[in-house]
Amino acid sequence: MNPHTTALVLIEYQNDFTTPGGVFHDAVKDVMHASDMLANTATTVQQARRLGVKIIHLPIQFAEGYPELTTRDYGILKGVSDGSAFRAGSWGAQISDAITQEAGDILVEGKRGLDGFATTGLDLVLRNNGIQNLVVTGFLTNCCVEGTVRSGYEKGYNVVTLTDCTATFTDEQQHAAENFTLPMFSTTLQHSEFLRGLDAQ
Repeated sequence: MNPHTTALVLIEYQNDFTTPGGVFHDAVKDVMHASDMLANTATTVQQARRLGVKIIHLPIQFAEGYPELTTRDYGILKGVSDGSAFRAGSWGAQISDAITQEAGDILVEGKRGLDGFATTGLDLVLRNNGIQNLVVTGFLTNCCVEGTVRSGYEKGYNVVTLTDCTATFTDEQQHAAENFTLPMFSTTLQHSEFLRGLDAQ
């Protein structure tokens, strides 16, 4: 895989997921720790960046009162608003210190739902940078990761999901996504496999 036509997309590495005290941290910490996904991602970011891969941070955030969300009585976005998660300007919405950010990285703002393309300029950023290979990581494996992977696949990108750089609420959900859903829309790799493929260039 040519690193110069590859982007590593980091979905919602924010304190509300990654860090003790975050709204959803207790819900994802067991799956995170099982694969050591945060350390795997940090290693991947550092090595991929050095090899010329474009690093894209894709956080989610909402204004106070969640005016961007339709009122509904079910689903993950209800959980976000009920838990007061990912509020703009809050500690919980900040990108985790575990993931380095450097001047050459791109921050794509505007994510308000499950598909990283839907309300953002992600597609434009990828095309402006000549990206062909879309490598996806982050939270939640069976929600925003899956939604973004599906869209990337339909838009014609060569999509890769780094399964040991993703996490969700339960082992069962994680394994179902890894083994059944994500392979329909992406090549699923461990981070070490991805990095070896880049080093081969």
